[in-house]
Amino acid sequence: MTLSKILIANRGEIACRIIRTANRLGIKCVSVFSDADRDSLHVKMADEAIYIGKPPAQQSYLIKEKIIESAKKTSCQAIHPGYGFLSESYEFSQLCSKNDLVFIGPPWKAIRDMGIKSTSKHIMSAARVPIIEGYHGEDQNEERLLQEAEKIGYPVMIKAVRGGGGKGMRIAFNREEFIYQLQSAKTEALKAFNNDEMLVEKFVEKPRHVEVQIFGDHHSNYVYLYERDCSVQRRHQKIIEETPAPGLTEETRRRIGEAAVQAARAVNYVGAGTVEFIMDPNQNFYFMEMNTRLQVEHPITEMVTNTDLVEWQIRVARGERLPLKQEEIPLKGHAFEARIYAEDPNNNFMPGAGKLKYLQAPLVTDKNIRVETGVEEGDEVSVHYDPLIAKLVVWSDDRKSALQKFRYALANYKISGLTTNIPFIISLCDHKEFIDGNVHTDFIPMHKDELFKTAKQPNIDNEIVCCALSTIINYEAEVSKNNSNNNLVGSVVPNFWTNNFTEKKFDLVFSNESKTSIKVSVKFLDENNFELGINGLNHVVNLNVLDKQARLYQCEIDGHRIKLSYSRDQETGIFNLFANDKLYEFKLDDRKYQKEQNLSLGDAGSNDSIAPMPGVVDKINVKAGDVVKKGDPLVVMIAMKMEYVIRTNRDGVVKSINCSVGQNVKKSHKLVSLAE
Repeated sequence: MTLSKILIANRGEIACRIIRTANRLGIKCVSVFSDADRDSLHVKMADEAIYIGKPPAQQSYLIKEKIIESAKKTSCQAIHPGYGFLSESYEFSQLCSKNDLVFIGPPWKAIRDMGIKSTSKHIMSAARVPIIEGYHGEDQNEERLLQEAEKIGYPVMIKAVRGGGGKGMRIAFNREEFIYQLQSAKTEALKAFNNDEMLVEKFVEKPRHVEVQIFGDHHSNYVYLYERDCSVQRRHQKIIEETPAPGLTEETRRRIGEAAVQAARAVNYVGAGTVEFIMDPNQNFYFMEMNTRLQVEHPITEMVTNTDLVEWQIRVARGERLPLKQEEIPLKGHAFEARIYAEDPNNNFMPGAGKLKYLQAPLVTDKNIRVETGVEEGDEVSVHYDPLIAKLVVWSDDRKSALQKFRYALANYKISGLTTNIPFIISLCDHKEFIDGNVHTDFIPMHKDELFKTAKQPNIDNEIVCCALSTIINYEAEVSKNNSNNNLVGSVVPNFWTNNFTEKKFDLVFSNESKTSIKVSVKFLDENNFELGINGLNHVVNLNVLDKQARLYQCEIDGHRIKLSYSRDQETGIFNLFANDKLYEFKLDDRKYQKEQNLSLGDAGSNDSIAPMPGVVDKINVKAGDVVKKGDPLVVMIAMKMEYVIRTNRDGVVKSINCSVGQNVKKSHKLVSLAE
C-alpha cells in the first residue's frame, strides 16, 4: 500500500513530530486547526492546513465528520490521530474504514476492548496477564460500588472505565471519602469521555508506574521495546519519565516485556501501543490499562533503542512487517523526558494560559538532546487545550550522566510570560531519593516540603541586582540606537547615553514573594563600564554581548562574570532576567504596578472568591442570598480539560454572582462576592 499524503488529526508538538518523520519519508502532511491555532507551528509546518472550527475541542478537533471531510477534501489516503483527542476513539477508527481512509493505529476492536477498563481486565485475566483485585462490573449503582469498595478494603482507586490521562481518577481512604470522590470522578469523566461508568480497585500504596512499549504488525509479529518508569506524577499525570526503569532486574525486565506482548496478542493488536503496569516494592507487577496509541513519552524509547516509532507506525499501516525482531532491538544507555507545562507547582500545579513572551530552548549541541514542541515565542497557551509547552528529552550512556545532562538542559530552558514547572522539575532532579532511583507514585507528596522549598522564588543578592540593572541599561541603549531622534517612546528610564549625568538613583522592585524593593545608584565611568551602589557597597559592572540573536549576555561584576539572558514585557514594562539557572522578575518603581501585584487573590478576609487560573465556568452552585460556610463549593471551572472547585474563603451571605455558566474567565476574575 502506498501512502503519499496523510492528515494529522491533532495539534501542538505531536503534530509537528509526525510531520517531521512523514516529510523525511517523502509523505505530504495536512494539518487541521481551530480558531485558537490559526498561527500555530503545526499549521506552518504542514504542506496544507484545513480550518475545522472554534477553540473548544468539542467544536473542532473532536468532530469526527469534519476530520474525515478534511481528509477527503485534500485527497489524503490516511489519518494519523497522534495522542489524545480521537486517538482512542474506536468509532473514529471505524469511520475512517467506512470512508476508505487508513487509520494509522490499531484495529477498532482493540481500541474498544482496551478502552473500556472493565472489559480489558476480563481479557487480560483470561490471557493470564497479572491483574489487580477489583470490581469491574456493569452495576453502577453508588451503593453497589460502595459495597465493593468495602469488600476490597480501603484505600481504593476509583477509575473511569473509559479514558486516561488521570482524568476521572480518585483515591478514597475511607467510606466518607468514597462517596465524595466517586461523584467528583464521575463528573470529570462525563465531561472528558462522555461516559461516567467507574471501576473500583485495590490501591497499592507507594507503587511504581512502569509501562512497556509494544508493537504489532498485520502479520502477527509482536515485539516489546522495553519499559519506561513514569512514577513521578502530579494529579495522576506524568511529569518525568525515564527508560530503562531504575533498579529492575533483567529477569523482571524480560517478564514484564513478555507480559505486555501477551496482552497485545490477546486483542490482535496492530501498531504502537503501551501496556501500563502497577509494580509493588518487590517488583511484582499487575496490568493497569493499555493505551492504544503512541504515548507522549515515546521519544525516550526511541533514544535507547535507536528507532523512530512514528516511522514504524507508518510502515505497519502500509502493510509492512516490523523493521526488527525482538532479539535485534538494542537497549543502550539511559534517557529522561520532562514535560514542560504552563502551570504553578506552588499553587497545587494550577494550569496557566496566556502568551509565551520569551521562549529560549536549551541549545541542542548533539542528537542526544531533543526538544519536542509545538509553540514558538509569542504563541498563546490556550485555556482550551493541555498546557504542555514542550518535551525535553536527553540521552546519555548511563543514568547518572543522563540525569546530569538532563538537569543542565532544564536550567537552560528559559520561558517568561507564564509560570512553568521547570524550577520544580530541577528540584526533583536534585533530590537525593530521585538521584538514587527510589521513585514511586507518592514521591511528590512524600517529599513535598523539600521539593517545594527549593522550587520557590530565589533570593535577591547584590550580584543579581547588578545583573538586573545592567539589563535595563542595555535595553535602554538598544532602544536609543534604534531611535535616531532619541525620542524614546515607551522607554523605561531616561536616556542614559545622551543626558550626560554622572550619577542617578533608581528603585528596583523584584516580584519575589516579599516584593523586594532595592535602591540602586548608577555612576557611569565610560560608555561600557559603570559603578553601582547597592546597600552601601559599590560594584564595577560591565555587560558584554555574547550572542545577540540568542539574546545571550555576560555581566562582569568586580571581575566575576555571570552568563545571562533577559526579555522585557512591552505591555507591563516588567523585565525577566535568567541568571544562575533561575528566573527573576523586576521593574523600576511604579506605584500602579505594585498595587496590581498586591491584588488579593481571595484570602480569609476577602469578600470575593476569584478564578485562580483562566478557564470556563462549568457550574454555579449558589445564588444571591444563599448562606455559605467556609469551604463550601461556589463555582466549578474547567481548565486544561480538568475540573476545579472554587470554594468560599469564609462564612457569609452571597451578595452577587459575577459569572455565568459557559463564560470564559481570566485569572483573578471575581466569580462570587459575599456581603460585607
